[in-house]
Amino acid sequence: MGIIGSIAIAIVVVAVFLLLALDLQYRLRPGNKLELTAGNWQLESYEPQRYLLVGELAFHNLTQRFEVMVPEIWVEVKLLSAASLKGITTSTQVIPRYQGAEFRADGYWEGHIVKQDVSPIEIQVELQGDDLIGLRVAWIRVHYMTYGPQGRFPKVRHVIVPLTFPSADDSKHWRPANNADVLPIRTHLLTHLDNPVAVIQRYVLPNAQPGDVVTIGETPLAIMQGRFRHPSEVKPGWVARRLCYLFLPTSSLATACGLQTLVDLVGPVRVLVAFLVGAIAKVLGKPGVFYQLAGEQARLIDDVTGTIPPYDQFIVLGPDNPQQVVDQIKRETGLSAAIVDVNDLRAVKVLAASSDLSVPFLKQALIKNPAGNASEQTPVVLIRPVKALGE
Repeated sequence: MGIIGSIAIAIVVVAVFLLLALDLQYRLRPGNKLELTAGNWQLESYEPQRYLLVGELAFHNLTQRFEVMVPEIWVEVKLLSAASLKGITTSTQVIPRYQGAEFRADGYWEGHIVKQDVSPIEIQVELQGDDLIGLRVAWIRVHYMTYGPQGRFPKVRHVIVPLTFPSADDSKHWRPANNADVLPIRTHLLTHLDNPVAVIQRYVLPNAQPGDVVTIGETPLAIMQGRFRHPSEVKPGWVARRLCYLFLPTSSLATACGLQTLVDLVGPVRVLVAFLVGAIAKVLGKPGVFYQLAGEQARLIDDVTGTIPPYDQFIVLGPDNPQQVVDQIKRETGLSAAIVDVNDLRAVKVLAASSDLSVPFLKQALIKNPAGNASEQTPVVLIRPVKALGE
């Protein structure tokens, strides 16, 4: 091989290296990493014929040095009701609240550059009709277009706002269990706007007495923590697309989006290794190894249809740090507490519990699933231990 041939090979090697480096730096770039917070929402008007929802949200640019633009934003509202929606009208308005913004009465959104600071906006949703009392929930979808290094890319922020609120007196029907009496507690539809302690103070404490125990379902807690994702936001990769077919059809990991949600939490390598080792262990007569290796979230993810509307359209993750939640409940309400996963198959899993609680006691009290698996909207259960004769 002559000098010319050696030079040609060297040029090819350098060119390939540069192309690989260029591709790598592209893949590591954050792209249009812009997020819109779910925000704080208030019912500014709650009259029989007019509701006004006002949300305070903000755009966050999560890149380190790139600017991302928002050329478009619009709001879509889906109402859930106990009655017909005929005659009910919905109007929305997006108002920029960042520095230098000017309100336009025609509703036109002027393209905005989001730099490293926060850009707040206000969203108003007005509902009008002859009788709004049947309305239960407003599912607000804030569509916005991002424009930046990744090109033009659409995103959606989903916000669930309850529109009806039961009284604590609605929960009075105690039921006998093996070792306790149990009271399913009816609440409004829980959302990211709720705090577990505040929910217990509002709905449980009026029915409680010293020595009672309160339990919260793991899915409602995850929802309060904002741990749910719409499938349109999930981008299945190589691992999820191939392995999902190998799970039982009833598993929440049997769809590409459901499994990708786990991949996004723990990484593709861990999921792939857990699957391979788990498959070998299963052949050798030891099932369940995949879930041990993939982590607690692998058992807790609920895929689409896994919970009540409108969350039946979402993938709901398991809760974050449930032990911290029960400790806070105990500290601020005085009630012993537990976070549980219960179903109609008499399976009770205790994710976290106050230090003074016995897991066998909780399983016995909840084995008949008093909270239900349908649309009862009773995510909290109050347990009153029954003392044996002679105690």
